[in-house]
Amino acid sequence: MRRLPVYLLLDTSGSMHGEPIEAVKNGVQILLSTLRQDPYALETAYLSLISFDSQAKQLVPLTELAVFQAPDLQVTGTTALGDALTLLADKIEQEVAKTTADVKGDWKPLIFIMTDGVPTDDWRKGLQRLQQVKTGVIVACAAGHGADTSILKQITEVVVELATADSNTIKAFFKWVSASISTGSQKVDAGQKEVTGLGDLPPPPPEVNIVL
Repeated sequence: MRRLPVYLLLDTSGSMHGEPIEAVKNGVQILLSTLRQDPYALETAYLSLISFDSQAKQLVPLTELAVFQAPDLQVTGTTALGDALTLLADKIEQEVAKTTADVKGDWKPLIFIMTDGVPTDDWRKGLQRLQQVKTGVIVACAAGHGADTSILKQITEVVVELATADSNTIKAFFKWVSASISTGSQKVDAGQKEVTGLGDLPPPPPEVNIVL
C-alpha cells in the first residue's frame, strides 16, 4: 500500500510561549481526531512531527494515524528553521519509500511548516538540502506578524499568514491542514494525480490568508 507521508514542522521557540503553543497542541489534537474519522486518511496518511527551537528534533517518526501519539511540546530558545529543513530532508530520505523498477514507492510527502518568527540560523543551507529530496506540496504558515513571509516564499510558493497567533486562528489553520491531508488521501485512493500546489488543496478559511 502506498503511503501518503505528512510532515509537520512546528516552531517551539520561546516566542510561542503561552497561548500560541497551547493552541498548537490543541490544533494537533484536532488534526488527529478529524483525520481519524476519515477512512481514506486512516488507510494512507502517515504523520511525523518535527519541532524546532534552538535545534530541530523529530519528536515522532513517520507513524500511521491510528497509533500516532501527540508529543508534549515545550517552548524554549531561538528559531533554527535551517536545521529543521535539513532534518526534514534526512528523514524523508530515511522514511519515505522510493519508487523502483519493481515497486511503487510512497506518494510525495506533504509538508506543513508553522513559524511565528524569523530564522536564527542559516535557512538557505537547510533549503539547499531539502531541494535534494522529492517533496510534494510544502505549505509554510506565518503565525502572526513576527514571521518573515519573504523568507518563507523562498522556501515554497504556498505561504499563508495568520493575522494573530491566537487559539481560534491556529485552530482554523489546523482544520485546514486536516482538510488538505484528507484531500491528498482521497486523491491517492482514487489513483488521481498527487497534490502539487495550492490549487489542489481545499480553499483556506477566512482566518488563513494566502500570501501572494
